[in-house]
Amino acid sequence: MADAIHRWSEELARDPGSLVFLQLADALRRQGQLDTALRIAVRGLERHPHNAEAHDLLARIEVGRGELQHAFDEWDMVHRLVPNHLGALKGLAFVCFQQGRSADAQRYLEQAAEQGGDEEVTAALANMRRAGATLRMNVTGTQATPSSMAAASPAPAPAARPAVAGYGANDPHALFADLLGEHQQTALLLDDQGLVLAGIYLGEDGQDVAAEVGAELSGVTDAARRATRHLSIGEWKSIVLETEVAVVTMAPAAGDGLLVLAASRETPLGLVRRVLDRCVERARTWLNGDGKGAA
Repeated sequence: MADAIHRWSEELARDPGSLVFLQLADALRRQGQLDTALRIAVRGLERHPHNAEAHDLLARIEVGRGELQHAFDEWDMVHRLVPNHLGALKGLAFVCFQQGRSADAQRYLEQAAEQGGDEEVTAALANMRRAGATLRMNVTGTQATPSSMAAASPAPAPAARPAVAGYGANDPHALFADLLGEHQQTALLLDDQGLVLAGIYLGEDGQDVAAEVGAELSGVTDAARRATRHLSIGEWKSIVLETEVAVVTMAPAAGDGLLVLAASRETPLGLVRRVLDRCVERARTWLNGDGKGAA
């Protein structure tokens, strides 16, 4: 890749109007050199303002930089230039998901499906209709489109703070208890097969349904990896599912495991994300230390 980047850079230097800027900027984007990729893409667009693929590339770069509205504007331009552009429709759907505009997201997905779509579009649309949940997928440096992850939203709503009375301080069930505070939150650490390693997950009736939740979520890590690989946007970092009864966040853990944090709809999303980060760090420390067996 380094040789290709060098070759494309030399070609662009010789001919600033060359379309090779598309390959160069995309390669830099994939390597995480977003600022450089942005400069090259913007310069290329100055010379080729009506090139749909250039606007699509700039949108992907903006997603990587966390500039979702800028990305939406670029994908909207692609959509105007090429109404049936599949990448633009998927991108517009993704941004709408991120902004909580589920109706608009579904509309763009339906348009993408009408154009033939792909497996990701079909799965996202079907699961959105079935689950009725808003999906946000965040990955390192960028964010990914919705996929079959929407089907994984656990049915139980979190009840009050997990009752860990009766569990010793070193009991895996109580691993996250001190991080959850007084908010209606509950946390769970799963292995790559969906088996419970630590934590508990309380349903509305106060019963621990961790095993059932783990079974439902056993394919989440693979599904997230497939979705991010499909878009070539890096490794996934976290997922947020907003349902009628709960906000469920998930993050990858060591060994293809999964950290799940559920909170009531009233819990501020910023707080949920902060607690998730703390639980991820606690799980990492525990797994690297004496985390053994299943909870």
